[in-house]
Amino acid sequence: MQSRNKILDDLSQLATNAMGVAQGAREEAENALKSMMDRWLADRDLVTREEFDAVRAQAQKAREENEALKARIDALEAAGKAG
Repeated sequence: MQSRNKILDDLSQLATNAMGVAQGAREEAENALKSMMDRWLADRDLVTREEFDAVRAQAQKAREENEALKARIDALEAAGKAG
């Protein structure tokens, strides 16, 4: 009976070790794939979401400033025609 428990313990330990190896291999594969994707994206000069959002905010601000300047010009033109 004790040898049977020893065999089960050994099988359990073997399964646990195999799971650890499989987990390590999975993490290694994920890291390799992430590195490949990062290089691929970098080679294509794509921007990050943060960079895109920053430029979009700058464009929105510029658009608002242009609208304000146009309103001032229109007001000055109207004042010049009235005077």
